[in-house]
Amino acid sequence: MASCEGKSCSTCEHRSKGTKDELLECKLSRIKHKIIVMSGKGGVGKSSVAVYIALALAKKGHRVGLMDIDLHGPSIPKMLGLHGLLRISKDQEILPHEYSPNLKVVSIESMLEDTDSAVIWRGPLKHGVIQQFISDCTWDDLDFLVVDCPPGTGDEPLSIARIIPDAKAVIVTTPQEVALADVRKSINFCKKVKLDIAGLVENMAGLYCPHCNEFIPIFRTGGGEKTAERMQIDFLGSLPFDPAVVVGGDQGRPILEDAESDSPFRKAVEALADAVVARFERNGATGAEESRAVH
Repeated sequence: MASCEGKSCSTCEHRSKGTKDELLECKLSRIKHKIIVMSGKGGVGKSSVAVYIALALAKKGHRVGLMDIDLHGPSIPKMLGLHGLLRISKDQEILPHEYSPNLKVVSIESMLEDTDSAVIWRGPLKHGVIQQFISDCTWDDLDFLVVDCPPGTGDEPLSIARIIPDAKAVIVTTPQEVALADVRKSINFCKKVKLDIAGLVENMAGLYCPHCNEFIPIFRTGGGEKTAERMQIDFLGSLPFDPAVVVGGDQGRPILEDAESDSPFRKAVEALADAVVARFERNGATGAEESRAVH
C-alpha cells in the first residue's frame, strides 16, 4: 500500500471503504519509527523513561507521539500535567492531548470520567483498545511513536508486538539482580515473538550528591551493561536516580522543562535520546534529519 504521509486520515479511502486492518496499516505508514518501552518487573521507572525519551526526542525537533497502554495503571497524564478528557473529532477520531507542538499523548486515563475507576478487562478487549489507540486516533505524521507498556510479558506487550510488527523494544531495568533476572525474561519474550530490540536502559544507576556532586552507587552498577553484553543486545545508557524527577512527576512538570537545569540526569537523558536516534539511523534517516536536509 502506498504511504499516506502528508494526507488527511479523515478523507482516506481506507476509513470509508477499507477494513480495520487497512486503516491500521494506513495510520502506521505515517509513523517512521515505533518504540515499545518495556520492563521485566514494576518499580524500575519504565514510565519515567518512556516520558523522558519522548520529551527529549521532541525537544530535538522530532515529531513524537506518546501512547500509554498501561491500561490498569496509567501514569503518563499525571507525570506530564495533562488534565481533562480526550476530545473526539467530527470524523469520530480520538484527538490526542497536545503537550507541546512536537509531542502528542494518548492514555486510557484521559478517557475515563473517574480516574480512580478500576479497568477490569480481559485480553481481547485490551487488544481492541490498543488497536483503536492507533487506527482511530489522529496522530498524523510522526517521526517516533513511543509506547509505554505495563511491566511483564502479558497481554499488552503481546498485543502491541502483533499490532506493530516493525517496532523496536527499549527494555528498562535497574542494577539489582532481582530486576536483571526479570529483564532477561523480557529479552527472551522479544526474541520469541520476533520483536526487534533497540537496546537496554539501566535506570536509577546511582545518585549524585546534591551538595558535593559525588557519585553514590545506591545499588551496584554496571549490571545492565553486562546483561546487554551477555544477551547480545545494545546497551543504550544509564540514568542516575534524581529526586527532582520524582517531584517533577508528582507535580506534572518534567525537569526537562527547566531551561536552567544542568543536572546529570538531564545530560544522561539527552545522551539516551541521541543513542535511540542513532539506533534507528541504522535503518534510515529520522524525520528531523530529513527536514534539516531539505533546508
